[in-house]
Amino acid sequence: MKLENSFEVTAPPEEAWDLLMDVPRVIPCMPGAELVETVDDSNWKARMRVKLGPISLSFLTDINRKDADEAARRVTLAAKAREERGRGAATATIESTLAEAEGRTTVTTVTDLMLSGAAAQFGRGLVGDVAEQLLKDFANCLERQLTPAPAADAGEAEPAPASAQQEPVSGLRLGAVAMRRSFGRFLRRITRRPPH
Repeated sequence: MKLENSFEVTAPPEEAWDLLMDVPRVIPCMPGAELVETVDDSNWKARMRVKLGPISLSFLTDINRKDADEAARRVTLAAKAREERGRGAATATIESTLAEAEGRTTVTTVTDLMLSGAAAQFGRGLVGDVAEQLLKDFANCLERQLTPAPAADAGEAEPAPASAQQEPVSGLRLGAVAMRRSFGRFLRRITRRPPH
């Protein structure tokens, strides 16, 4: 399935690009994700925990930066994930493009996603809604990373980095949000049907 999303951050494209290229800083911005290992400048290992209703899944993920075009401000990541208890797998190619928008930056992502096993049972509508909610939380975290912290007084300790303060989003809450949206779409469809 293909998922297309966009969001804006309050930073010029140059700053947003520098952050996007710093994958170890970006990974913790995804709710439920943690960096496990930096293999080299273009490869990382991460773990992502997701709870969808009664099912809790933990994916070990290999991330590879396939392409980075600074002039076009476009980067492509490939991810291969396997569920730690063998209950499914996922592969994704994520292309992110940055564009200037009146002093801000619009980030557009196009994700080609393939799921198998337990995760695939939730279908296109639910996965799309969960991905949309994840992206909103991801955008908020990037915004915090790009916002300069207020200067601390000499006697005060520096605040923790934004990524350390980011709380993983409950997959159950994400699932509930997605279910409400899916149910709302279903209700709109049946109320639009002409009477027999």
